[in-house]
Amino acid sequence: MKNHIVAAFRLTIVMLAVIGIYLLIVYGGSKVLPTKGNAEIIIQNGQKFYANIGQEFKSEKYFHGRPSAVDYNAAGSAGSNKGPSNEEYLQTVQKRIDTLKMTHPGMGNTKVPVELVTASGSGLDPDISEEGALYQVKKIAEVRNLSEEKVRDLVKNQTEKPFLGLLGPSKVNVLKLNIALDQLK
Repeated sequence: MKNHIVAAFRLTIVMLAVIGIYLLIVYGGSKVLPTKGNAEIIIQNGQKFYANIGQEFKSEKYFHGRPSAVDYNAAGSAGSNKGPSNEEYLQTVQKRIDTLKMTHPGMGNTKVPVELVTASGSGLDPDISEEGALYQVKKIAEVRNLSEEKVRDLVKNQTEKPFLGLLGPSKVNVLKLNIALDQLK
């Protein structure tokens, strides 16, 4: 019995050291990131917004992000937990595709970017792909009475390239894009 207690104690000490080293690496790594591991807060017209959390934009004059399985409630972050073979999920996605095509008739048979019709795993994804933003350009330009080229250039300027040029995809933060859109003349 004494051997088991000594072995368990040694394993506990080793695991505490390994976990401590891991936590230091993660913490140190977060300090290298542009936001230093903190939330990115944007204050616009006296209101506080978190650029790291998906926001819902209902107006036609704004770009829309990914649908949310939790109705954009940061306290209840979660996905729908329904897979691509779930009939109810497939119907929900098809309704979103039909609605998107109806609200963007100028896009014709252009393929709908997947993130505009499927919720993310957290339900709070603040970013969409550049393709997802470009899909919405024609409608935004029309509603705001701007040239498509001007809105397309705005999307290109707001596109964040992969971290270090190779980690992750190019993406567009929808909140930042809409704030820049409001400032566009």
